[in-house]
Amino acid sequence: MPRDRFTAPGGGEERPPGAIRRQVDGADRLPPSGRANGADRLPPLGRAGAPGVPGRGRTPGEGPAPERGRPSRSEAASGTRGADRPPASQRPASGGGRPAGAGAAPEGGRRSGREPAGAGEAPAAGRVYRAAARERRAGWAPGGAAGRGTSAADGARQAARPAGAAAGARPRGGQVPAARAPRLTGGRGSARRGAARLPKQLRDAWDRPLTAYYVIVGAGLLITVLGLVMVYSASMIQALRYGLPSTYYFRKQLMAVAIGSVLLYGAARMPIRLHRALAYPLLIGAVFLMCLVQVPGIGQTVNGNTNWLSIGGPFQLQPSEFGKLALVMWGADLLARKNEKKLLTQWKHLLVPLVPVAVLLLGLIMLGGDMGTTMVLTAVLFGMLWLAGAPTRLFTGVLAAAGALAALFVLTSPNRMGRLHCIAATSPGANDQCWQAVHGIYALASGGWFGTGLGASVEKWGELPEPHTDFIFAVTGEELGLAGTLSVLALFAALGYAGIRVAGRTEDPFVRFAAGGVTTWITVQAVINVGAVLGLLPIAGVPLPLFSYGGSALLPTMYAVGLLVSFARSEPAARAALATREHASLAGAVRRTMRRRTGRRPSGER
Repeated sequence: MPRDRFTAPGGGEERPPGAIRRQVDGADRLPPSGRANGADRLPPLGRAGAPGVPGRGRTPGEGPAPERGRPSRSEAASGTRGADRPPASQRPASGGGRPAGAGAAPEGGRRSGREPAGAGEAPAAGRVYRAAARERRAGWAPGGAAGRGTSAADGARQAARPAGAAAGARPRGGQVPAARAPRLTGGRGSARRGAARLPKQLRDAWDRPLTAYYVIVGAGLLITVLGLVMVYSASMIQALRYGLPSTYYFRKQLMAVAIGSVLLYGAARMPIRLHRALAYPLLIGAVFLMCLVQVPGIGQTVNGNTNWLSIGGPFQLQPSEFGKLALVMWGADLLARKNEKKLLTQWKHLLVPLVPVAVLLLGLIMLGGDMGTTMVLTAVLFGMLWLAGAPTRLFTGVLAAAGALAALFVLTSPNRMGRLHCIAATSPGANDQCWQAVHGIYALASGGWFGTGLGASVEKWGELPEPHTDFIFAVTGEELGLAGTLSVLALFAALGYAGIRVAGRTEDPFVRFAAGGVTTWITVQAVINVGAVLGLLPIAGVPLPLFSYGGSALLPTMYAVGLLVSFARSEPAARAALATREHASLAGAVRRTMRRRTGRRPSGER
């Protein structure tokens, strides 16, 4: 075999040393001669704990390393270099090589320069090839790339390398990664970072498409269920006083909740165009029933107000509660149609016929003497005018006219004047005129922080009038304490916020006006009721929405909550999210069904 060729280990065709040299990870070319730099054999590559200092040089015992470079053929043949070049000891090191005389080369260091070699080239080259293959499989080679020497600084870094890294964990690039400090997973710093991220997480949660949908459904159902519990607790003594079963009022309220749940579900699944189609029939029906109340012999008087219709047996109906829903839906449809025709910029189209119809409803309610429902209906009217963009002076004028009429109705009624005098009362007064207001405060004061316990109220034993209707919030404060009352208020606040969000994010004018009207209705009625119990407002005789006893108030309110749910579902992002979840749930059900079918054994198998 020629002197400059040899056979690679493992068989195969003969290759020049240059081909093998390119297979070694970054190694320079092997000398063409047969002798390995004046030594019969080369030290193995990549062995941990190799003696010597890493660097570019020759094997131990040799002199200074010659200049790095490729000699000419004549130099390779004669073993000498050009006479006109200075020796390596007088030239500075270049390319990161080791300075002359810097010590022995590391085990597996590159032979510098082309020197004459003897006949032992082939065995040495085979060892180089096998050692480079081992280093390539291990993933790294000492001194940088396999078979290449390093500078003195690199050698120092290699010497400072941990002993455990010699097992092949060093990356192929040849440099040891810097040690990283362990990350802290607890302590004051992580708690501070978590507290700083909390507001952003809450904002992201509120900005999700289905947030309003879940808040409306959750808050509405929680208020209704908690109201059922408190109706049973607050009404059992009242029922026993009248010789009725203790669950009498609870069963009637439960029946109303069942019917209202059907209405809520139907309203939530109903398309918006169908809601708009029902606006006029609902208004006509409410006006007819409210006129029927004023017919002698048909209307029923309860607590001085003639606002009831008997529908058979113990059941009665209050049409004025349905008048609130009728005004919201009809007014929203009217304003939406005028908004499509760009007519809301004219004050006559803004007020007519909305205000005259609202005045008609208010007049029919005031004929029965229900001042509280009149206040709620007036608030709904002003809320819808505000959403329609009424000018400030027009809005102020209508508000001043409504305030003057309210003052007239109050001043001309001794009963309403007496209720006005009971604001912030601390004693029942003459003839116990403020008895109900004062005992409502007593009930709240007796509850403390966490209440006396469910069913342990004292004021409901005949001391507090109407404990299960108008003053159920007082019984809640006595039995559940401040924690219970704040929970109820938080649920109403969440429901109101979700309604405002639905009204603010929609592009449909009908949805905006209807959602704003429903939110104003529920929020204002809750404020009037709670304010009266707290002694901050006069007692108006309005129930707490979704909470107090009374099917006539509960049914339209639950339908209104269903309207909000339908509007929240109609948002494009919410609709897409719901469709995705329904598809995922359907796919999961199909997978579970198929898994059960495939898991069944044949009838003959045991």
